[in-house]
Amino acid sequence: MTEETAVAEPPDTLTDNRDLLLGYLDYYRAALLRKLDGMPDDELRTSRLPSGWTPLALLKHLAFVERRWFRWGFAAERVDEIWGDRDPDDGRWHVRPDEAAEEIRRLFLDECARSREIVASADLRDRARSGGGFDSSDHRPALIWILFHMVQEYARHVGQLDIVRELADGVTGE
Repeated sequence: MTEETAVAEPPDTLTDNRDLLLGYLDYYRAALLRKLDGMPDDELRTSRLPSGWTPLALLKHLAFVERRWFRWGFAAERVDEIWGDRDPDDGRWHVRPDEAAEEIRRLFLDECARSREIVASADLRDRARSGGGFDSSDHRPALIWILFHMVQEYARHVGQLDIVRELADGVTGE
């Protein structure tokens, strides 16, 4: 098991909002990787759902979600490929045949690392900067809201991946 997949759920004694939100965000990031561990490449690229998404496309999607919310949205960084997880023709999540699973995993880990840097230098009450994903001065969410949104985004997608993994090879659990 890799370091990224060994994060435990935060303790129930935590009372600090920042520690709780960041603890759960890292917990779900690690859970995502744990659920993908051991899946052969053909299963990572196979959809078992009517919507057509694949486990590898979900990983790529969440890498771009990190990029959109933290780099482009909150920090207002100029970044390439804001919507690189989407097929340009139909808007669905996609992975090109020439993209290796390890390449997408590295993209995900790199985006998570950059998100952590951004969050570490900000206060929970700080609002997203103008000029990135939030152009309007009246619609700039606070970091605490973004973190909570990200926790729910991961919780939903990790739950979906639970089902996909069980359908693929019967593996269940954390």
